[in-house]
Amino acid sequence: MCEFLIHPTKIALPMTSSPYTKDVIKTWSELHRDSRELAWELLKKAPGDNKRWEGIIAVTRGGMIPAAIIARELNIRLIDTLCISCYDDHQQVGELKVIKNTMLETDGQGYLVIDDLVDTGATLREVRRLLSAAHIATLYVKPSGEKLVDTFVDKFSQDTWVRFPWDMELGYAQPLVNR
Repeated sequence: MCEFLIHPTKIALPMTSSPYTKDVIKTWSELHRDSRELAWELLKKAPGDNKRWEGIIAVTRGGMIPAAIIARELNIRLIDTLCISCYDDHQQVGELKVIKNTMLETDGQGYLVIDDLVDTGATLREVRRLLSAAHIATLYVKPSGEKLVDTFVDKFSQDTWVRFPWDMELGYAQPLVNR
């Protein structure tokens, strides 16, 4: 039996030959809305007397677009990247590689780390090791990595693959009955 997940902003389709049994497609509009919602939550949690974050560290590549939206909403001009890769070209978890570290010489205190999603938690475990005092925020979490995230917008089951608009292209879709 195929299982479908239905939610006002989520439609999950069954997947084949994958550890993921659900497939959620996020649109640009949903991503923008969720990034602004995350910004609202982060505004409430801003540290210090001035209630402002020192800067943003975007985890590449998924965190770059949410980080840009959040930086605009929180009027943060200092943005750096932490380039970590743990997926190979076929969306399989591969060897974790830190391609570029941040320019920070601190433990991240007062900084936001932004990523799109925490799945297994491998990437964010490395982020936590490098920036132990940073506030980690993601748009979406899955159970295996949820405890590594300080603030998030939405939660998905571990067997859900979340497709982001930058990974998608328009094309013909087979009718469900033919899949």
